[in-house]
Amino acid sequence: MQLTTFRNSLSMLQPMGNLILVTGLFFCLSLPTLAQQPATAQPKTTAQSTAQLPESISATEFSKLSREMSEDGGYFLSDNFSSNETSYLHIVNKLKQIGATGGAYIGVGPEQNFTYIAKIRPRIAFLIDIRRQAIIQHLMYKAIFHHSPTRTEFLSRLLCKPLPSDKSAENDKPAAPKLTIPKADASIEDLLVFFGKIAATDTAYTANLAEIVKTIEIEFQFPLSKDDRASLEYVYKNFRADGLEIAFRMDGGGGWGNYFPSLRELILQPDLNGKLGNFLAVVDDYNFVRDLHRKNLIIPVVGDFGGSKALNSIGDYLRKHDLTVSAYYLSNVEQYLFDGSSFEAFAKNVKRLPLTDKSLFIRAVFNMRYSHPAAVPGHISTTLLQLMTGFVKNFDAGKYHDYGDVIFNEYISAQKP
Repeated sequence: MQLTTFRNSLSMLQPMGNLILVTGLFFCLSLPTLAQQPATAQPKTTAQSTAQLPESISATEFSKLSREMSEDGGYFLSDNFSSNETSYLHIVNKLKQIGATGGAYIGVGPEQNFTYIAKIRPRIAFLIDIRRQAIIQHLMYKAIFHHSPTRTEFLSRLLCKPLPSDKSAENDKPAAPKLTIPKADASIEDLLVFFGKIAATDTAYTANLAEIVKTIEIEFQFPLSKDDRASLEYVYKNFRADGLEIAFRMDGGGGWGNYFPSLRELILQPDLNGKLGNFLAVVDDYNFVRDLHRKNLIIPVVGDFGGSKALNSIGDYLRKHDLTVSAYYLSNVEQYLFDGSSFEAFAKNVKRLPLTDKSLFIRAVFNMRYSHPAAVPGHISTTLLQLMTGFVKNFDAGKYHDYGDVIFNEYISAQKP
């Protein structure tokens, strides 16, 4: 489709797009005026000392990094309890072909990051989101991973569904069904069927929430404010209530309550070869993500992509430890950066990150508004890649005037060589 035709189509689809493309990543809805950033990257010099990234970092260091890298939280109009991108696995094979592995991973939003982390196998990961609630949710996930050696235990805690041998269910009525707990290597389909037969309980919710709070504050040494605790309770209560049917949700519903995929549907999404690939579908993937969490090397940061602190702090840390970015998952945040006039600040922040010729952006384009030639029929999103060095080159050449320029220029499709 020619870009002129594409832009004309946008104007006709604008009313629906304004609703649909609110993906919970509201990085530009209440951005402050940003200080100008230097236009050039900051390469490492011989005078700049580096230190090898350790195999793990202490809880004290984890908490310090998360808090000191973070900015003030921003405004958002949605609950991004789970991803809403049905095409998220389509580019996994392309990531492998290009050689996106190791190094550092940066990502935004909820659990989709765990799948990308599992596939890329970075040495360290930073999850950056302007919504403080998203960061509290990631601390909740970290605590659940911490106490869950198996996927079965993870889902039990996440969904507040006690396993048959769990005494926390003894006083609940009706009693938990007597089921055989799946083996550690059970298929994800069998796990979901198993949990479909178990009810969530208030007893499990109360006990698990207390355990999560204690773990975050004592074991992770991350202090929770009164508002943080309220946010944690809100998120966890929704997982208890909705279970595997939990989904992305806009404030007020907006008539889209059943439009977005549920967590169950996302877990069961296949790649383009029909293979399941969610981090919960593969034992080794789950174990890798859990291990990285237990090493305190998945660090949540409250930050604005176009802000002056969070991304720059991450870049400084990576250079200090002689690491480069392997992949940066953006979702469709750049759309809102253009809307909020902070795309230029974001691009300059990207230029400061340590990159290689294989560093990749992972983008999501939503098909209800954008007619992209790489779209796969039957999916509400299209997932694309772009070399980050190519992005920097295009930005320096003045090629990015709007979001259409970004998603149509030099994208790498999952389906093409």
